[in-house]
This record gives sequence, structure tokens and C-alpha cells, in this order.
Amino acid sequence: MHDSTRAHWLVESMHWQLDVGFRENVRVEAFSRARQVCLNLLKQEKEFKGGITRKRMKCAMDTEYLSKVPGSLTQVLHAVSVDYK
Repeated sequence: MHDSTRAHWLVESMHWQLDVGFRENVRVEAFSRARQVCLNLLKQEKEFKGGITRKRMKCAMDTEYLSKVPGSLTQVLHAVSVDYK
């Protein structure tokens, strides 16, 4: 039991050093936000009929499709603003 407790705290110590020394938590949060934005953009894109995984793969392989994904959000925002006028 003593060895497993000691091993656990060694890992915790390493994580604390990463958090403080490299500001790891800030980076993790930033990447989390970026992934959320990407997920929302892929959900808004309706031209390609496929799931999120397939849309991600298509973005990776087709730069033309990749350029359309942010545009889908623009179209949605424009449609919403027109509805409120």
C-alpha cells in the first residue's frame, strides 16, 4: 500500500510541476476551446452528409472542403440575423 501511495504522489508531483513550470493547464484549456469551436463548425456544415469523424477526415484531405467549413457558420449567423430584423 505504501508503494502505491508513494507512486501516486510522484505522479501528482510531476503534474504539478508541469502545471506550474509549463503552464500546462492554460494550454489544455486553450486546446479544449479550439476543439469545441471545431466541433461546432463541423456540426453547422450541412453540405457533406457524414458524421463528425468523416467531416474531420474530409477536412484533412480536401482543402477546398476545409475552406467551406467556417463559411457554413457565416451562413447560419447571417440567416439568424435576417430572422431577427
